[in-house]
Amino acid sequence: MAKPFVNDRGFIKCPCRRCLNNASHQLEDLESHIFRNGFMFGYNQWIHHGEPATANAGTTVAGPSGGIPETDEMFDVLDDIISEDADEDAVGGPSANDQYDDLFAALRSELHPGVSSFSSLNFLVKLMHLKVLNKWTNKSFDELLKLLKLAFPKIDLVESHYEAKKLMTKMGLGYSSIHVCKNDCALFWKENSLKDTCPVCSESRWKLHSGKRSGKNVPHKVLRYFPVGPRLKRLFATSKTAKLMRWHSTGKSKDNDVMRHPVDGKSWQEFDKRHPQFTGDVRNVRLGLAADGFNPFGNMSLSYSMWPVVLTTYNLPPWICMKTEYLMLSLLIPGPQSPGKDMDVFLRPLIDELKELWVHGLDTHDAASENGVFRMRAALLWTVNDFPARSSLSGWSGQGYRACPTCNEDTPSMRVIGKTAYFGHRRFLPTNHHWRSNLQFDGRTERKHPPRDSVRRTYLNNCVV
Repeated sequence: MAKPFVNDRGFIKCPCRRCLNNASHQLEDLESHIFRNGFMFGYNQWIHHGEPATANAGTTVAGPSGGIPETDEMFDVLDDIISEDADEDAVGGPSANDQYDDLFAALRSELHPGVSSFSSLNFLVKLMHLKVLNKWTNKSFDELLKLLKLAFPKIDLVESHYEAKKLMTKMGLGYSSIHVCKNDCALFWKENSLKDTCPVCSESRWKLHSGKRSGKNVPHKVLRYFPVGPRLKRLFATSKTAKLMRWHSTGKSKDNDVMRHPVDGKSWQEFDKRHPQFTGDVRNVRLGLAADGFNPFGNMSLSYSMWPVVLTTYNLPPWICMKTEYLMLSLLIPGPQSPGKDMDVFLRPLIDELKELWVHGLDTHDAASENGVFRMRAALLWTVNDFPARSSLSGWSGQGYRACPTCNEDTPSMRVIGKTAYFGHRRFLPTNHHWRSNLQFDGRTERKHPPRDSVRRTYLNNCVV
């Protein structure tokens, strides 16, 4: 009876005691869910599975407190999150929803007796959103929660910001804290994760007081890393954004002289020619990376530089890909100094994951496809940065006699009154151009040719990621 009512992704709401029609699964998984968890109470008319609703048929979720309308937007949010793991929920194996028990409990719980317009989870998510938008401190958030508890003793709400954050991490898209050497030599990560001293300079991992470690281990620096894979998977979790991730294959400009998106550029087209296997699936992701330093304290008298590393997804159309909500923060590099030539140390987690996404890919649920799961791969096409940041990212100095990123080793430069000056721009002109023989520039004729491509290829081949 219910088979004709599956959604466009091949999923249907699950009426087991754990899912309570909140989560959706494939038909073959429903039997194992109901067998393990039992059938939910109060679901007498199958309004989600083809049976017509009558006047006395409720539209609320049958739970301990009941009364939460299914129009609560958090139902769709959790449905999208769980659909990512639905294909990993093996028949007879552990349920993919086990990790979401607390979220479902908060979703089924009324915020306050008699208040059915808000679930406890919905209210908490909106409260956390306000905290971020208005830059509330953790302490002020804790004080607000205490005030709400005092004013409304029966309110179903967490006790502190720590508990709220712990609950929100179960919705995914969290981050990893990676300790960094005091001198930016190495990360205490993977093979160094258990070490107490830097493998390069032997500096202590922890802050010391009077030469001794304090009661609680406090690292000198902490790098925040936001994994890219789960965030890219989330873009395919809903049918709307999953369809937008294909825009680059159909939205190319028909006018060869107009470039409205990087897909219209020569670099993109050259990449497609070199990697036909990657471009064979339009859902594979093309990324751009941007990085720069800023002072988070807004006090220019205080010298502090923190570096966010942001990824943008160029699969999306131009009116979306640069919007804030679609930019992905991947790294937050701590100060107080700029990473400079040690940028490669901080970029290691991101580069390792990008290599994994390029070579092996990641199984991803596509909400806009009938096939369900595909192997998503990703490629970093280019970086977007100013000249000093380019020096840190590429490892090629932006100062001195060879600072030009185009000429590299063949950069024409000279010292003028204590500063480095760059000349020889006429070398890029055609060999028969009359300006080449004009003596008014520097008193000389220009006979040099433009820098050879082989110089740049040699430089790129010598770069070690």
